[in-house]
Amino acid sequence: MPAVTRRDYTGPADLRAMQSLAQRIWSKSSSLHVGDLAWQRFQHAGREAEWPTVLWEAGGEVVAWGWVSLPGELALLVDPARPELASEVLAWFEDTASAAELAVTVLDAEEHVVAALERRGYALGQSPVFHSYMSRLLVDLPEPVVPGGFTVRSVGPDDLARRVSVHRTVWHPSRVTEPSYRAVMAAWPYRAGLDWVVEAPDGRFAAQCLIWLDERNGVGELEPVGTLPEFRRAGLARAVCLAALRSAHHAGAREAVVYPVLNHPKSAGALPLYRDLGFRPYARTLTFTRTRRRIPPFPESASPEGAHRRT
Repeated sequence: MPAVTRRDYTGPADLRAMQSLAQRIWSKSSSLHVGDLAWQRFQHAGREAEWPTVLWEAGGEVVAWGWVSLPGELALLVDPARPELASEVLAWFEDTASAAELAVTVLDAEEHVVAALERRGYALGQSPVFHSYMSRLLVDLPEPVVPGGFTVRSVGPDDLARRVSVHRTVWHPSRVTEPSYRAVMAAWPYRAGLDWVVEAPDGRFAAQCLIWLDERNGVGELEPVGTLPEFRRAGLARAVCLAALRSAHHAGAREAVVYPVLNHPKSAGALPLYRDLGFRPYARTLTFTRTRRRIPPFPESASPEGAHRRT
C-alpha cells in the first residue's frame, strides 16, 4: 500500500482534490457531496484564517482530510480503506483547535470514524440539532406550478445582485456577498443552469434553489433552498425545487439528496417540504464532543517544574 504523506491546504486546487475523495467513496454511508464542499468553502469570503485544513495523500490521491472551523469544530472525510487515518486526523485537530470543548460531526454510517472518535475519548453530544440525510430517485417529477405573474427560471448573467439579495434575506444574518457568490459560481461543479429562482411580479427573486451535480455518481444535492418570508406558503419552494430537480435529471442525475437541519427555528418548514417532494430519510448526523481539562495557572510562588500539559 502506498505511503501516506500529509500537507496543508493551499487553495482551490486542493478543494478539488478533497472533492475527488468525496466523489470516489460516495455512497449513502458517506457524509459529504462534492457540491456541499464547494458551497461551504466559497459562500463566505475571507475566512481561510478560520479554517485550518490538511490533506493526507497516498499514490497521488487524497485519502483523508480534516477541515477545522476555529475555535473547535472539525469536518473530516476518511477513505474507509484507510481507517487508521481517522485517528491521525483527530490528533491533528486536537493540536490545532483552541477551544476547550471539541466537536466533530459525522454521519451515523461512518463507522470507521465513529470508532476512532470513541477510542480517543469523544462522546455522543446531547444537542437535539442534527441533519437528516434524505434522498429520492429522479423519476415521476411533476411540472413546477407557480401563481400567476411568477416565473420559475435558472439564473442569467445579469442576476447576481438579485440572487445574492434573496439568499441574504432568507438566511439573515448572512455573510454571503456578491464577491463570495461570484466565487461560488466559479467553483466546480457549479452550473448556472442548475441554479434556480422564482421571479416575483415586482422583479424580486422570491425563492431560490441551487442543485449541485456529481456526474460520476449521478447524484444531485439541493443546497441552499429558501423563500422570502412574505412569499411563503404559496408553493414557491416546491416549484423551484422541482425545477431544479428536473434540470439535474436532464443533466444526468438519477438521484437527489438534501440535508435539512432538524430542530432548528429557521428550518421548521424544511422537513414537510422535502417529504412532500418525495424525499425519504436514510441517515443522520451525529455530533461527538470531548472536553479538554485545563490546568489552572501556577501561583507566582509555585514552580512549574515537572508539570505536564494535560488534555
